[in-house]
Amino acid sequence: MAYKYDVLLKNGIVVDPVNNLEGVRDVGIKDGVIVEIAPELNPAQSKENFDLKGYYVVPGLVDLHIHASSWLGGRFGHKMMAQAGVTTALDMSGPIDSVLDIARDYGVGLNLACINYVRPGHTVTDTNPSEGELETLLAELLAKGAIGFKLLGGHYPLTPEATVKAIEIANKNKAYVAFHAGTTENGSNIKGFAEAIRLAQGKSLHLAHINAYCRGQVRSYLEETEEAIQALKENPNISSEAYLSPVNGTSAECVDGIPQSNVTKKCLEVGGFPATEKGLEEAIMAGWAQINLESGGRVILAIGEEAVKFWRSRDTDCTVSFAVNYAEPRIRLATAKRDDGKFVVDCISTDGGGIPRNVTVEMGLALVKLQALTMKEFVLKASYNPAQILGLKNKGHFTLGADADITVLDFERQKPFMSLANGKVVMYNGYVCGSGTHIITTAAGVDYVKERGLETIVVDFNESTFYKK
Repeated sequence: MAYKYDVLLKNGIVVDPVNNLEGVRDVGIKDGVIVEIAPELNPAQSKENFDLKGYYVVPGLVDLHIHASSWLGGRFGHKMMAQAGVTTALDMSGPIDSVLDIARDYGVGLNLACINYVRPGHTVTDTNPSEGELETLLAELLAKGAIGFKLLGGHYPLTPEATVKAIEIANKNKAYVAFHAGTTENGSNIKGFAEAIRLAQGKSLHLAHINAYCRGQVRSYLEETEEAIQALKENPNISSEAYLSPVNGTSAECVDGIPQSNVTKKCLEVGGFPATEKGLEEAIMAGWAQINLESGGRVILAIGEEAVKFWRSRDTDCTVSFAVNYAEPRIRLATAKRDDGKFVVDCISTDGGGIPRNVTVEMGLALVKLQALTMKEFVLKASYNPAQILGLKNKGHFTLGADADITVLDFERQKPFMSLANGKVVMYNGYVCGSGTHIITTAAGVDYVKERGLETIVVDFNESTFYKK
């Protein structure tokens, strides 16, 4: 028998703001794309049927800020994302080779892009790399499948001059560039945020996790939040995301008794601990610092002696989290709008993946229940907007012929129930059942990615809203 559909999703509440859909519909999928949406499609014409009565069926979640490398995130990041309903994500640090290796060996069917870090002493010589060094680095990263690079200013800063060069070089090459605000002159705070916008000089830039700069380090966190909102309104060249989790994630690595990340140092000071290796150990024992520890096939947050033992077993080179994100900035940044009704902060993200804070569904649906967001607005922020920023024209909506990337939501429990990527089920009721990874890359990286045994999705940032805001 020749089936009309490979998969048929029956009786779900379909929500798609792009096509103004919100109601009970069936969704027919064939050869990885959406081929029909109607009130009643014949289940006998499908190889596989799912009755989703009472569930919301929305375009697959696109997380514009995750970590899934051996440096940050680790081997369980793909599984953790799938369990959180994510179908597409952007790894926001790399290194790209590690991202590809983990995607090949531990992939669960998701789509994944990567931008590689620019870090003094690692990928560049020092805090003030030359234009030539940055040009060479970007070309090497694109050839390996990355879509651009990320400035880790808040953790490992460059000079303002080098930061300007990096943004200019990425824009000239139409590559992706993101920035954790901070330079050798300003830190990861509202001053660093304002400096980042100045340094962009009107060029396209992804300014990462806006709430990270609204923690009350300079002025009250409410004042900082409103300042950030106003600045984003005035600078539409900036793409942005913010996360809804109370915890952050940073490096626990210490050298010569001192944490290497400036963010880690600041978080220790906020908790009343010395910004030293000894202070970090004290904070772990006290529960202020939470070590990201692999346990039971996922990453958990651990404190006390068990956490210290794991941290020491890794020679301190692992991830640590601190509960430094206030609720008010998280909610305000998720819901603030421009005068034209569009969102000030484009996307909801997690900064998660293998870091345990993949709460887009849990926290996002709480905002829908509070009527702070509509379900259509949740879809815009969690799926459509980030897909378009990444240049993924066929994702984030249910137009016929679009990729069948779908997340099914249990609204009452505020949990993802099921998800599909490219027409294949990757998660069902918490069980992860997909395999492989589609790597989102530019034309320059296709051959390298395929040589690593991975499938590709090719994007052109000339056609993305990152460069066409």
